[in-house]
Amino acid sequence: MTETLTLLTGGATVGAPRWLHPGAWWIWALGLGAAATRTTNPLLLGLIVAVATLVVSARRPQAQWAGAFGVFVRIALVVIVIRVVFAMLFGVRIGATELFALPTVGLPEWMAGVTLGGPVTAEMLYIAVIQGAQLATLLICVGAANSLASPVRLLKALPAGLYHVGVACVVALSLAPRIMVNVRRVMLARRMRGRPTRGLRAAAQAAVPVLESSLDDAINLAAAMDTRGYGRATATTARERALQATLVLAGLVGIALGLYAVLGASGWGWLLLGLGVVMAVAGIAVAGRRIPRTRYRPDPWGLPETLTAGSGVLAAIAVMVFATTSLTVPLSWPTLPPVAVAAILLAASPAVLTPSPPLPWRTS
Repeated sequence: MTETLTLLTGGATVGAPRWLHPGAWWIWALGLGAAATRTTNPLLLGLIVAVATLVVSARRPQAQWAGAFGVFVRIALVVIVIRVVFAMLFGVRIGATELFALPTVGLPEWMAGVTLGGPVTAEMLYIAVIQGAQLATLLICVGAANSLASPVRLLKALPAGLYHVGVACVVALSLAPRIMVNVRRVMLARRMRGRPTRGLRAAAQAAVPVLESSLDDAINLAAAMDTRGYGRATATTARERALQATLVLAGLVGIALGLYAVLGASGWGWLLLGLGVVMAVAGIAVAGRRIPRTRYRPDPWGLPETLTAGSGVLAAIAVMVFATTSLTVPLSWPTLPPVAVAAILLAASPAVLTPSPPLPWRTS
């Protein structure tokens, strides 16, 4: 029995702290994000945010990049506010429940159909909040993945053909949390010296040391990448390079056309999308031959990873099938589809079924 559990957990001791495979966290988060983009039910959106917050609070490691979740939550709130403001200024005036009216500004004739100001109704505000909440929920899910999955381990787990793209994505995704760490460190130093930490003047004075710290991080990263042989590649023939480019290009075109057909409810869209994915994967595999890589202590993929990724995918499928995606006027109280609710609640299982992350002195 013990050997079976060890095999299912990827060779790790049952219950022992270890890093979960970063790919599992990202599949789980993207599944929840996909579910958020396919429903306009505010109750389901709130439930997705609650599930993501619960899992992050239970499995967030003690690391600098783990603070990304709070940053993404703040960005999500700003997105909702911006969407509501734009709706009040430029939105379509629909609905009969007028709340207040903004001053109307006359626009030239060539901007016919566009309004600036005017009556603000409860219906248009509700639609704006829901549309902003969809994007905000997606951002929160991405922030959850950034907070749970180590960027370094995610880069190590990528296929060799995606290594260069992965480096760019990891650096971009870890930029905001790293800047926030530098800001907190600079503000703490200013507070210890008795200098102000609030206001525009304090922000302007702190900009230079924050920029200096960010440049130092970039230089250290470049030196570490160069020391580890980043960018080295083996010699390949012209035929292999042409095959790689053809497969990747054809795969990307197939994926784009397949997604367009799927969104248009075309029956052959899924077939084209599948062919595009297969060709893109083949191109990545061919490209990986010319990038020699050695993985030291790769992260295992066991039963916790499968359950985590599967719960996110299941939530996305359930919401796409059983939840509504349209906003109707007049407004009506949203209902909760039981299957979608159960699938989203199941996506909270990684808070219990996954191993705890190791303590800081065991992160290596």
